[in-house]
Amino acid sequence: MELHNGLLFWPTTLVKEPHTNPPIKPHYDAIIVGAGMSGILTAKALIDEGLSVAVIERNELGSGSTSANTGLLQYSNDIQLHELCDLIGEEDAVRFYKLCLEAVDQLEKTAQPLKDQADFIRRPSICFASEKKDVSKLEQECEILVKHGFSAEFWNELVVEKRLPFKAPAALYTNNDAEMNPYKFVVSLTEQLITKGLDLFENTYANIIEDEGNDIILHTMNGIFKTSRIIYTTGYDRLPYGKMKGADINRSYAIVTEQKPTFESWYENALIWETARPYLYMRKTVDHRIIIGGLDEKKANPAKHESKVEAMANMLLDKLHELIPGETFHAPYKYCASFGESLDHLPFIGQHPEQPNHYYLLGFGGNGTVYSMLGSQIIADLIMNRPNDDARLVTLDRKYGIK
Repeated sequence: MELHNGLLFWPTTLVKEPHTNPPIKPHYDAIIVGAGMSGILTAKALIDEGLSVAVIERNELGSGSTSANTGLLQYSNDIQLHELCDLIGEEDAVRFYKLCLEAVDQLEKTAQPLKDQADFIRRPSICFASEKKDVSKLEQECEILVKHGFSAEFWNELVVEKRLPFKAPAALYTNNDAEMNPYKFVVSLTEQLITKGLDLFENTYANIIEDEGNDIILHTMNGIFKTSRIIYTTGYDRLPYGKMKGADINRSYAIVTEQKPTFESWYENALIWETARPYLYMRKTVDHRIIIGGLDEKKANPAKHESKVEAMANMLLDKLHELIPGETFHAPYKYCASFGESLDHLPFIGQHPEQPNHYYLLGFGGNGTVYSMLGSQIIADLIMNRPNDDARLVTLDRKYGIK
């Protein structure tokens, strides 16, 4: 399926070098299906273990959801911590949030040697109350975050007015999040991994995947691949093998403004979002643009007609002018993209419950990039037969898993 439609910004920020597919090796320790954020982070984790790894991609590197990803890296989920506690219990919910926080740290470490450090910058986040009835929700969230050692502050209406260009009845200020250019991250990391032995095959689609003894055979138009293990990191695209039991594919819209170097921005250039569902989200870029997204719709495929994308982009532009009065913005980049949500708000990570050596890393939920990072570590542990007590939180044999 097509994952986005419109004019994307990130691919304009980096000139991707032409790639020639290498010869296919007789056998790989692991083959990863999908060359986006999840696939390339998993490739790094497995190459670091000394395995021979190939990544196959039906299109081009980073051309799927990675290109449309707005690059907000937050440990907080679409479901807040106190709500996740009600869903899976306080101990597991807090552990999951701490895993996400650790993943942001690991993303920072991974970005450091890359080109421009992939524009990775640590940022705080500000979640504002969309309505007065949401104030108590933010108070409750602040209380449980602080209880478990997360850095958080509750802002009343007066503090919000002092620190932000718009009014809101309250806000929650948290630390230790980040922003980055996801396309630059994936392309630069892949270039690094190729020097360490990664085989990348673009425009290579596995139309048949079958088990043969201890091997898994992938039939593609570019040749036949053999591997001991396969990892599906296909994001929100159709799974080539297996079926998700508890996921929805929806679509969202985003715009990227022109450069505004004279705009003084908002408090600490924080990542901004809100309590409403669906919610608006907003960030700055290193070249003084603003990215704002939202207006989610419960439709799987991106809007096909340019007039629809244009109309929704204009609505986002109106929202931006409401949040930042007195400024005039234009949006040369505007697009619609598909995204996935799991019914239990957790990603799908692990080995297929009935098919040994078939693994999945699907970052459905609030922050796919963060899930990609933590999931790559879980997948590496499972493949290397190391114990990982956290794998149970995202296991595929749960009620809303993969069959």
